[in-house]
Amino acid sequence: MSIESTRETVMAYLHGHDDTVLAEDAVFTIMDSGQEHRGRDAVKGMLHYFYSIAFDAEAKTRNLIIADDQAVLEADFVGKHIGEFGGIKATGKEVNVPLCVVYDVENNSVKRGRIYWEFDSFRRQVSE
Repeated sequence: MSIESTRETVMAYLHGHDDTVLAEDAVFTIMDSGQEHRGRDAVKGMLHYFYSIAFDAEAKTRNLIIADDQAVLEADFVGKHIGEFGGIKATGKEVNVPLCVVYDVENNSVKRGRIYWEFDSFRRQVSE
């Protein structure tokens, strides 16, 4: 795929919230734990839990780097801790956690995501 095709796919996914650009067999891995979410519905469920159940949050883009068949998002995960996450019950505290996701794009679909999320940063913020 060209850089432009990759850009269109990633922008539709990130900013258009177009879940149809997730491949049916997409795999997202939380790199810190190794936990994998396989398939479009599983990935959507994981993201829903992360952004709307455990947190009321959003990813605020710092940098987006796009190449042939890959993109890297650096962002701040910003929001409120409203539900259990990682064994920590809801605290109601505001969090701002560094987030990086590496996306592999194939045939105009997001095929793989590798999520780097600073769990220790989150834990420090909610325990203070």
